[in-house]
Amino acid sequence: MSQQLKLEISDETYAYLQQKANSLGLSISEWAIALLTQQKSHDKSSQLSPEQQKLTKQSLLNFAGAVNLGHETGADNEAIDVDLAKAYLNEN
Repeated sequence: MSQQLKLEISDETYAYLQQKANSLGLSISEWAIALLTQQKSHDKSSQLSPEQQKLTKQSLLNFAGAVNLGHETGADNEAIDVDLAKAYLNEN
């Protein structure tokens, strides 16, 4: 079953929506439906139970620190200044 929704919008808003839809190769209706469907999916995913939120957080934390660059990546300003100076010298 489907329903129709009629909206009254300003010419400026219509032109903006038309431009966005055209850039994606869609009609305004197709683009609006895609956006609303995406929002619906987002709303469902944000309604996780506390247990699901805990599991999701833990699964993401499993990746924390998973990459080792072989050197520290702190905010050592002196080292940053040296690196920038070298980069600027190499540009000339």
